[in-house]
Amino acid sequence: MIVADLVTKLLAERYLAPRYIPHRIIGDVVRFTLAYNPGAAFSMSLGPYSRYIFGAFALIALGVLWRLYRLSGPAKRAGDSLRIFALGLAWGGAAGNLLDRIRSPQGVVDFIDIGVRDWRFWTFNVADSAVTVGALVLAWSLSREEREERLAREAAAASATDVTNRDAAPGVSGQDR
Repeated sequence: MIVADLVTKLLAERYLAPRYIPHRIIGDVVRFTLAYNPGAAFSMSLGPYSRYIFGAFALIALGVLWRLYRLSGPAKRAGDSLRIFALGLAWGGAAGNLLDRIRSPQGVVDFIDIGVRDWRFWTFNVADSAVTVGALVLAWSLSREEREERLAREAAAASATDVTNRDAAPGVSGQDR
């Protein structure tokens, strides 16, 4: 993921300059437009220190994602592989943007430009896509795991209730068995 992100950003800087000139890929819907984002997602800025502040946030996010991965351990169930894949996507995307923040004094290279006519989505890059898809897949995976655990607890509780009800059935005592 990190390599794909870096290569696409280097290609964007080489072939899409000057910045803010759209290059049509799929009509007007998908364009490649070179832009630099000195802030965070959606061009959030915290002034002249944005690069360092958002770099620190990225390091913290990488640490948290790494810890979640380590807590996952080796994949034991089908859902584990999906969670590990999602964590890898998010980690790779966050690392890609952090490396770009360090590499480029102008900011993170963005170039994927999607929209219709004057309505455009924020310009983003491969790392942004990986973080977004990873976060969505992780949320879905965790909600699925939560639902499976809840159903297992409910089934165990229902099974325990059935055993208790059988043992306490009227007219059946320990001597009648």
